[in-house]
Amino acid sequence: MGFGALGTGHSHPTLVRQFRNSLSKGVLYGFEAEASVELAKLVTSRFGYDMVRFSTTGAEATMHAVRLARAHTGRKKLLKFEGCYHGSHDSLLVSVKPTKEKAGDNKVPNQVPASKGVPSELVSDTIVAPFNDLEACESLVRKHRDEIAAIILEPIPMNMGFVLPEKGFLEGLRGLANESNCLLFFDEIKTCGKFYRGAADRFRVKPDLCTMGKAIAGGFPLSVIASSRKIMETIVPGQVSHAGTFNSNPLSVRAAIITLRDILTESGFHTAMKLGEQLAKGYGDIARDEKLDTQLQSIGLSGTIHFSQQPVRDWRSFLKTDTATWFLFYLSMLNRAIIPTGTGPDEQWTLSVQHTESEVNQAVETFKSIAGTLREVMEEMPLVEAL
Repeated sequence: MGFGALGTGHSHPTLVRQFRNSLSKGVLYGFEAEASVELAKLVTSRFGYDMVRFSTTGAEATMHAVRLARAHTGRKKLLKFEGCYHGSHDSLLVSVKPTKEKAGDNKVPNQVPASKGVPSELVSDTIVAPFNDLEACESLVRKHRDEIAAIILEPIPMNMGFVLPEKGFLEGLRGLANESNCLLFFDEIKTCGKFYRGAADRFRVKPDLCTMGKAIAGGFPLSVIASSRKIMETIVPGQVSHAGTFNSNPLSVRAAIITLRDILTESGFHTAMKLGEQLAKGYGDIARDEKLDTQLQSIGLSGTIHFSQQPVRDWRSFLKTDTATWFLFYLSMLNRAIIPTGTGPDEQWTLSVQHTESEVNQAVETFKSIAGTLREVMEEMPLVEAL
């Protein structure tokens, strides 16, 4: 499912049928056209923001949004969460997958560059916090309260499996952002396609700034920056840049209109989410019956299986999961014609609106056929932790 980008499924017939006409009208204009306004109205109405700007990839959206946050607040530091990925640009390519040896203190994680070539100045401007630890976040924000432009996070981190925010955590971050006059920035590049109105609506916590992408255009490259009018009007040509030849390109814009209006509908989400719940329950029942040490973490269209005795609530607990057994699970499912999840124990499954109950049942039955072998391996082999 394209690492979460294909909530529509592959080549949805409605998208294929309606999209053909778009090709004859041009593939690139170099400026925004009427369809961009139509899409903007769809997005703002559905997700509850005043204004939007369109880019192409998720990395572009978060990169531009970081610049916007810094320009709007007049501050330069960012607070992000250990283990979270927000695109491959330098400002946020910090502590994405730090090893245990480099990660440092649990409460005050080290700022670990995720790639060579990232300037040390940008690394030092990116404060790293543990996810689901509000006390640690409070300490870090108050220490840097006049320096932080934005607190950025995925409401459900998906670079360490599928980690749900604990009760009060998102609300606590909302309060911290208010207290320190910085922006709360939700990176919903993935989660905008997991719930009909996104994770902000699902968890009832409204950020100041939001980026969306992936599933929103049915597999075509399109991303969104969304916020209030006051914040979005910080973008002014010649002052705060949001440039890109392929911004609002007509093919992706048309694909997004068709996707949001006709495919990823509220009823479509409802059906797909029911199947997601059925899949998770099926996996969970089998794991319990076979006495497998697993953590099923899921909600709606997505989830993951961690081979662990403890829930995964942050990057450090993800590092303690049994990755050898996970890969045995993954390869065993593949060999029986089921792709159970994205490649890697840090990924998750995605149900699409084209999936059927019979396909979910097939996945569950396949897992049942290998569960006994997985238990035997877990009993005989030493734990192989992540990284």
